[in-house]
Amino acid sequence: MTIKAATLETVGTIPLLQTLGIRLLEIGDCHAVMEVTVDDCHRNYFGGAHGGLLATLVDTAAFFPRPLLPSGTPCTTTSLNVVYVRPASVGDRLTARSELLHIGRRTASVRVVVSNQHGKLVVHGIASLMLTGACTGIDQS
Repeated sequence: MTIKAATLETVGTIPLLQTLGIRLLEIGDCHAVMEVTVDDCHRNYFGGAHGGLLATLVDTAAFFPRPLLPSGTPCTTTSLNVVYVRPASVGDRLTARSELLHIGRRTASVRVVVSNQHGKLVVHGIASLMLTGACTGIDQS
């Protein structure tokens, strides 16, 4: 299977991330950083950020440390555990930092911490990913 390696530019073309306004800011050897500003379209019934937005941010950030999608490694989430610590409000800028904890031949474990613009913890989580196939080539074009 040949897939395009994910880059800062190509991630911006993912329709769901465009819809939600989630941006990839940084790809590191064992980490990635994503950001979203909570907007009216992200509100839940009570007026704060919907938990689904926060879970999506955790899940998405888990894929972007360099050994995963940025290296062309196909993978999928097998387990996602999200802990909600404090609410996020419309206007909050949320930053998710993922850290690759383990990568093996078939699985990877990634921790994600989401903080607001004041550095306060909003959400944290662990994603387990299944590496779904050996990467036989990376299309860098």
